[in-house]
Amino acid sequence: MTNPKKRTAILISGRGSNMKSLVEAARRPDYPAEIVVVISNRPDAPGIVWAKDQGIPALAMDHKLYESRAHFEGQIQSVLAASRVDLVCLAGFMRLMTPAFVESWRDRMLNIHPALLPAFKGLDTHARALEAGVKFAGCTVHLVRPEMDEGPILGQAAVPVLPDDTAVTLGERVLAAEHLLYPRILELFAAGLITVNGNKSSIVSDVNGLWAQFSPQI
Repeated sequence: MTNPKKRTAILISGRGSNMKSLVEAARRPDYPAEIVVVISNRPDAPGIVWAKDQGIPALAMDHKLYESRAHFEGQIQSVLAASRVDLVCLAGFMRLMTPAFVESWRDRMLNIHPALLPAFKGLDTHARALEAGVKFAGCTVHLVRPEMDEGPILGQAAVPVLPDDTAVTLGERVLAAEHLLYPRILELFAAGLITVNGNKSSIVSDVNGLWAQFSPQI
C-alpha cells in the first residue's frame, strides 16, 4: 500500500515562478505531494490567476484588510485547516509570520531563499553577493523558524558568479536553480527521505549522491 500524498499549500506574493515549478512537478503520478491550495497576500499577484487556470483552488487574502497580523494569519490557518493541509511551501511570500504561526507549522513549513544560507539573509541577496566578491551564489530550501531565514537547511544549489554578472543576470541564474531544487527537496521531504534533528537535516544515503552543483543530487 502506497503512502498518501502530502497535501501541500503554497503561499505567494507575486508571479509565483517557484509555485509553478512545484505544481508542474506534482503532476507526476509518483510525486509524493499534491498542491491543494494557493494563497496570496496580494490580490494582484499574477500567480493567483495562473493557479486558477490550472484548476487549483487559489485565494487572494489582502493582508492590508486585516486588523492585525494575528488576524490575517488566523484566516490563513482557517483555509489551511479546511484544505486539510499537511505541508506549507513559501514561494516568494513576502510577509514575516508571527512566532506563534511558525511554531504551529514547525517542521512542516518550507521556504526557498535566493542565497546560500547562512550567508546573505534578507533582501538584495544578489547585489550583496557581488559586492562581497563570492565566486559561487545559489539558493537554499530550509524549514521555517521564527527568525528570518533561519531553520534547518534541507538542500542547496550553487551557481558560478561570472566576471560580467550584474544582480539581474546572477538572479536569473539562481532562479533557474531554484526551479530545480525546490521541487526535488519537496519530493524528498514529502516522501520522508529527509529527517530533521534539531537544527540539522539528514538525507537517506541512497539519494544523497553529491554533484558539483546540487546537494542533494537532482
